[in-house]
Amino acid sequence: MEKMDKEKPAQTGDENEGFLELSLNDCIFRALKNNLGLAAEMLTPEIAARNVTLAMEKFMPAITFNYNKQDTRNASYSFLDASDVVITHQDDYTVQLAQQLPTGGSLSFSLYNYVNDSNRRFQTINPRYGSTLRITFSQPLLKDFGFRIGRREIIVAKYNRDISEENFQKQLEDLIYNVESIYWNLVYSRENLKVRQQSLKLAQELLEKNKIEIEAGILPPIERLTAEAEVSTRRADIIEAEALVKNYEDQLKTIMNLAAEYKDIKKIKIVPTDLPETGKKEISYEEALATALQKRPDLQAARIDLENRQFTLSYARNQLLPDLRLQFSYWSPGLSGDQILYKDNNALTGIIVGRIPGRKTDALRDAINFRFKNWSAAVVVTLPINSVFTRAYYAQAKLSLEQAQLRLKNQEQLLSLEISNAVRAVETNYQRAQAYRAARELAEKKLEAEQEKLKVGLSTNYLVLQYQRDLANAMTMELKALIDYNLSLANLDRVMGMGRERRNVRVIIGDD
Repeated sequence: MEKMDKEKPAQTGDENEGFLELSLNDCIFRALKNNLGLAAEMLTPEIAARNVTLAMEKFMPAITFNYNKQDTRNASYSFLDASDVVITHQDDYTVQLAQQLPTGGSLSFSLYNYVNDSNRRFQTINPRYGSTLRITFSQPLLKDFGFRIGRREIIVAKYNRDISEENFQKQLEDLIYNVESIYWNLVYSRENLKVRQQSLKLAQELLEKNKIEIEAGILPPIERLTAEAEVSTRRADIIEAEALVKNYEDQLKTIMNLAAEYKDIKKIKIVPTDLPETGKKEISYEEALATALQKRPDLQAARIDLENRQFTLSYARNQLLPDLRLQFSYWSPGLSGDQILYKDNNALTGIIVGRIPGRKTDALRDAINFRFKNWSAAVVVTLPINSVFTRAYYAQAKLSLEQAQLRLKNQEQLLSLEISNAVRAVETNYQRAQAYRAARELAEKKLEAEQEKLKVGLSTNYLVLQYQRDLANAMTMELKALIDYNLSLANLDRVMGMGRERRNVRVIIGDD
């Protein structure tokens, strides 16, 4: 717009001077850098990413160590006991390494060791050292079987992470649009203030002219009152315009969180340096809709949510199957200790003639070397009653999928309307700007002609004041239409999901 001139303060960007020249890109950069709301929302995708890591910990091996010490004293009830009180000391400990498998099963290795010392009679080994090495494998064959089912928590966490990232991209789009909206409204309010100031200047010049002509007896005194009333009205317009400038300045300072960079932001006067776009942008409804269907973050989030619900339904369908599990164990025990020698090799004599010391490591060695091989295999079937009668979880998952499908279709339908309105607004506001430009040029010519007529006595002060108001209104309407055109361009970018790309904005979340 030809009538819009950038202010040139003596020193820009200096807090002490109170001026800060900012382009639209500067404002967007500051908002992305400092906006507290965006900083808070940026943590949501990071939290979701940590949930993925947390879900993956399911497949990290778990090491368990268990130690138990037991001393018992029981009354004797058999002639095999050594005395009236049976005393037993036992120490045992277990080390186990367990691993969840992606197929839904589990695998574990355990080593069990114990030391048993008792005062019972007729024992051949006492104290007794025992070890057992055991391998256990369990695998579901129907319910909970499969790589996707076994990794369900990870898959769902990744879906949620992707949805969080798309939601954050939507917030970026909204923030960019909000900054643009406030920026162009600030441009409008400042230029509108200039128009009002120019209008006041013209009214004051006419008032001074009237005073001179009244003193010369050319005009009646009533003309002075008319001119003074007009000056007061235009001063009121300036007060309103100044308040509008301050409102948009405060909004821009807040969305940029300018307080993070300056101590006293009230002293700062923001001077926009960008001029509104005046060139015509051609874009068809079909092109805009195709772009939006591909780029809109909220649509992407809805599609990911639909995939999540489809996976949840497949999981719920799997949960209807009987719980059929294959269980297999393979273990090897080992035993050692002090061997007790009885008279005539007969323990029933109760006469101990000697001992052969044993070592704990002998039992451990036998277990590790699988000297005594043992195994067991089992098939376990569990049929929950709820999966036969209610099937509530499956029904819930099915309804949730239908809901997600309807929501996506509704979003696409609303998007079509939103794109149509946005494209129409761009075309309409461009035509408005052109029409108001012509109206402003005509208003300038009319005022100039009326002022010339007034000089030769062929017009009145009333008509000149009226034409001055008409010119001020025409300039304001042209400026408003031009700003609306730029806002409609920004809104079209937002609706298409192109604001980030057009402003070359890319935010990297976390370490990915």
